[in-house]
Amino acid sequence: MNAAKLPIRPIETHTTKSRRFMWAYVALVYLFLYLPIIVLAIYSFNTSRFNVNWEGFTLDWYARLGQNSKILAAAKTSLSIAAVSTLLSTILGTALVFGVYRNTPRIRSFVDVLIYVPMIVPETVMGIALLAFFAAAGIDLGTISIIIAHVMFSTPFVALVVQARLDGFEYSLVEAALDLGATHWIAMTKVMLPLAAPGIFAGALLAFTLSLDDFIITFFTAGPGSTTLPLYIYSMVKFGVSPEINALSTIILAITITLVVGSEFLRRKRG
Repeated sequence: MNAAKLPIRPIETHTTKSRRFMWAYVALVYLFLYLPIIVLAIYSFNTSRFNVNWEGFTLDWYARLGQNSKILAAAKTSLSIAAVSTLLSTILGTALVFGVYRNTPRIRSFVDVLIYVPMIVPETVMGIALLAFFAAAGIDLGTISIIIAHVMFSTPFVALVVQARLDGFEYSLVEAALDLGATHWIAMTKVMLPLAAPGIFAGALLAFTLSLDDFIITFFTAGPGSTTLPLYIYSMVKFGVSPEINALSTIILAITITLVVGSEFLRRKRG
């Protein structure tokens, strides 16, 4: 009598278990990171004025947000400062990297240290230092002082991103352009700059996000009539987190996600 054939069950290997554990761990990490943001976005549509219980769906808080002249003025100030500081920090950071790209390793290492210092200094210390500098230089606190401060702490981030882009750059392409009769300016703008464009754009996006989001340094360098969005949100939070703040935060989050997705799309399309 032949033995009945039993179905062969696949043996779960150690690799399969490790992969499942890894994906479960990754899911928990992302849940930990994004769950508060998801809750914030959901409660921006809550009928209740208090973020305790869900009472119903509404868009009234977004409508009230659009009618709040103070919030709109603060948003306009933040966007203007972010646009100007992003443009200046992108130009300065890119020029800095291009200027030291072909220098000796010793000079490049020294410049790298100078780039990292503003990034690792605590923002409170940086804010106090900038406040003392503006007072000593006789610069009134306001929009100009905020722009100067944002350019100062954004430029190193732009330089770092552009430098990472140029690490794998073959300078022989520039030398080939020079051998073919191009000037240094044409070789820089027609060869090196287009190849570094993804890093420059990524650095500009990072600078814009940092400027739009900054609170501590802006708090020390802001003056009358230069209230940015983070400063205004902070003044509103003192009296409790209202659905208007949730709606405003959700809009800022949507803009940020749009910029990130757009930059990734352009990067892949260019690639």
